[in-house]
Amino acid sequence: MATLTISAEDEKKVKALGFLSNKGTDNFSGRVITVNGVTTAAQIKCIAEAAELFGNGIIALTTRLTVECQGIPYEKIADFRSYIAKEGLVTGGTGSKVRPVVACKGTTCQYGLIDTFALSEEIHERFYNGYAAVKLPHKLKIAVGGCPNNCVKPDLNDIGIIGQRIPNFDEDSCNGCKKCSVVDACPINAAAVTGGILEINPDQCNNCGQCIGKCHFDAIPDGKQGYKIYLGGRWGKQVAQGKTLNKVFTDKQEALAVIEKAILLYREKGKTGERFAQTIERLGFENVEAQVLSDEILTRKQEILDAKLHLTGGATC
Repeated sequence: MATLTISAEDEKKVKALGFLSNKGTDNFSGRVITVNGVTTAAQIKCIAEAAELFGNGIIALTTRLTVECQGIPYEKIADFRSYIAKEGLVTGGTGSKVRPVVACKGTTCQYGLIDTFALSEEIHERFYNGYAAVKLPHKLKIAVGGCPNNCVKPDLNDIGIIGQRIPNFDEDSCNGCKKCSVVDACPINAAAVTGGILEINPDQCNNCGQCIGKCHFDAIPDGKQGYKIYLGGRWGKQVAQGKTLNKVFTDKQEALAVIEKAILLYREKGKTGERFAQTIERLGFENVEAQVLSDEILTRKQEILDAKLHLTGGATC
């Protein structure tokens, strides 16, 4: 068995930079942040070159849409980081803070209702980069899904966003057809013709947008874009399904503000070492919902950010 020479202190130092120890060796995997899983051909080429120059040439894709180059010796970490920086790439994604954002391909997917790439990039800049120095009770994961198909499982992330398309139903245009094309198009049976008029059950409709444009008489010609937000999801040793806020946000900036308020609340009220799901369970979801739908916590933003909290950190992985 190989003798390990890297001290625990040095291992911790480079882990904060996004370099994770390769079990049983003195080598590391460098975690390259892709922002939202989208890279250019030049960036992919640069990563491949860096993997061969400074590592063992093996590249692994993580479940959080980052890229890990394996087998990098401790003494080559600085050179690896400098090499990928020429294509605007950085390493990171560890610690008790906001983690890299995960997004589905909703921007190019036929079912996508929002521009997931653009939204996740905005979240990355505002909360991954903008809150990089902000210590949280534990890691906090954010996922952006383009539609209710939930491909990136937003409800199993600390904060999850799902694209919505709220159907604009013009009752005056409805002819109450016995064979209704909207009813046929609805994948979850939320639409039905009752008493000669189309009805969409608001408690059952998931705003997938599949009914929009399907009526031959333009009863649902369009729909309003929206964002459903989940809080308190968690996947891992202990599983918790996030709960949705009792509102679909039709203003993107309002949705982004809710994300920020949730992060601030977690920093202020969370106990070091507990995940957001545990904080919500302890405080009560209705209490948390009331706080993130109010702007009161934003008036104390700087006070919360300046507070000496979670100095030891809670994330162990």
